Amino acid sequence: MTMPTGQRPAHIAMFNIAAAGHVRPSLDVIRELVDRGHRVTYAIPESYADLVASTGAEPKIYDSSLPTEADPDNWGAEPIDHMELFLDNAIHSLPSLAALYEDDVPDLVLFDSLTYAARVLGHRLNVPTVQLCPHLVPWEGYEEEMMATFGPMMETAQGRAYGERFTGWLKENGIDDAPDRFIMRPGRRVVLIPRAMQPNLDRVDMTLNTFAGSCQGDRADQGGWERPEDAEKVLLISLGSVFTKRPDFYRECLAAFGDLPGWHVVLQIGKHVDAADLGPIPANVEVSSWVPQLAILQQADAFVTHAGMGGSKEGLACGVPMVAVPQAADQFANADALAELGVARHLPSEEATAEALREAVLSLVADPAVAERSAALKAELAAERGTPYAADLIEAELRPSR
Repeated sequence: MTMPTGQRPAHIAMFNIAAAGHVRPSLDVIRELVDRGHRVTYAIPESYADLVASTGAEPKIYDSSLPTEADPDNWGAEPIDHMELFLDNAIHSLPSLAALYEDDVPDLVLFDSLTYAARVLGHRLNVPTVQLCPHLVPWEGYEEEMMATFGPMMETAQGRAYGERFTGWLKENGIDDAPDRFIMRPGRRVVLIPRAMQPNLDRVDMTLNTFAGSCQGDRADQGGWERPEDAEKVLLISLGSVFTKRPDFYRECLAAFGDLPGWHVVLQIGKHVDAADLGPIPANVEVSSWVPQLAILQQADAFVTHAGMGGSKEGLACGVPMVAVPQAADQFANADALAELGVARHLPSEEATAEALREAVLSLVADPAVAERSAALKAELAAERGTPYAADLIEAELRPSR
């Protein structure tokens, strides 16, 4: 693709954390910007450098203090634990990121929602910043509504110390915002989710937030998958790439769907569980540590998912009914959103027995209203403007040539 008439080549710097649910949604947009002739650098920890380089962007490697996908238990158990880790990473990474760009100042900083240091760096460099957001965004009144959950937590000694440390770090870098405002109101946002997945869409500030839709690309690089000829129905089960240390859940899935007549089951178990520890594997089940999810969903009849935003978008885009078993973070809100759309059942993890899983999948697949709603949402997502529109929005934030 050539650059639009009147658009100058620019240096666009993207910043992200090493997490599949944050990196992968950005890749097709980055590839589009590179194809338009821009120079795109991408600050990322080493573990995702090759994936980033496949888009044509230049990886800029920085050291992260966040737990890796190899040690998910180190994230802690409470929301405040996660919040502290992201702040620690911002403070830790800012000096190295500043050094990387000291003699290579970009024309625009593009940053993921959890790379706080990138927005601070953009402020220090006095260049425009745009958040590339892979999940739902706050709406008017969001802060007040969240006080019931986060207010008491922030009044604990741990919460107060976090707030004071965050505020002090921002002030040191010339930013007077309170931490909650800095996080929730970052300025211009390009949102990489379908409008259908956004709660309270009518209360979102559309002057700052623009929904581009799902920008997933064709994922051909992940390989294909062939549906068995004798499979009357195909079920994909996946808890994503991080919170996958759930051998108990996988055993319930085997009990629920093993040898179920007419069904072929693909069970992704992640890096932290050995298939040998699950017991006998039924003949109709294939078990893998990783699968080409989109390729399977394009041929699937049902999807048991943790309701990460990536998987939720892919399930909707493929018109596949879902049973959402959220594990952490925004997955609970995503599960509720999918259920409200009429294409999914939210099944809490503690209730995900073999009987409940089987009943949820079979009832969803047999319901004509679910099929009709799934098809309508598939068409709605296909009509969203996606990657080219996201790239247009980013280019619009570049300052005119002097």
